[in-house]
Amino acid sequence: MRPAEGLARAGASVVVNGRKQERVDEAVRQMRQSFPGSEISGVAADLSTAEGANAFFAQTPDADILVNNVGTAFIRDYSGVEDIVKIPDEDWLSLFQLNVMSGVRMTRHYVLRMVAKGWGRVVFVSSESAVNIPKEMLDYGMTKTAQLAVSRGLAEALAGTGVTVNAVLPGPTRSEILGDFIAKQAKANGITQEEEEAEQGFVTTPRHEWRGFWPCDLRFLLRRLA
Repeated sequence: MRPAEGLARAGASVVVNGRKQERVDEAVRQMRQSFPGSEISGVAADLSTAEGANAFFAQTPDADILVNNVGTAFIRDYSGVEDIVKIPDEDWLSLFQLNVMSGVRMTRHYVLRMVAKGWGRVVFVSSESAVNIPKEMLDYGMTKTAQLAVSRGLAEALAGTGVTVNAVLPGPTRSEILGDFIAKQAKANGITQEEEEAEQGFVTTPRHEWRGFWPCDLRFLLRRLA
């Protein structure tokens, strides 16, 4: 929700998305409370499916700024390559549909409308895992690398149109998914201190060369790109 807050703060009309109506309603309520003068609405739709994307387009046919921030990861225990080969097809495919094809579908719908107006912004929220692939989340890393391919190809194709396409690659972000993982890691490591201490242990492991992001960091970065 942080990217949406940043855009609302800048004066944009904002539409937020989620798969569950109650979570969308709560996000809209909080944002309207924080930005009472802004036009804020929400659409509950599963963008990992073509049907869900079409349902979203029916309610929001046009956009000037598109932030493709839909995604998740499967956090697993890892002890060796045996754990990688156990990842089932359905995990690979479901992550690809959610993390990659959601952005493909959204961009495919809105980008020609942006081109016709001579202005538009498309931002894919990828991850440092796109270039520093986590062996314990290989399927997730694959989707983040795919986002880079899509965003780069589109940026090349749209040069000179007034529409820009970028990807941002934040490190571990203090999100709900990471919070759950931190709690699990803390328990596994016998850490009894506050979550922040467990988080620092995660962020400073060798795979992560960047500090952990606060969601507000991402909000500021996306505002700059838009």
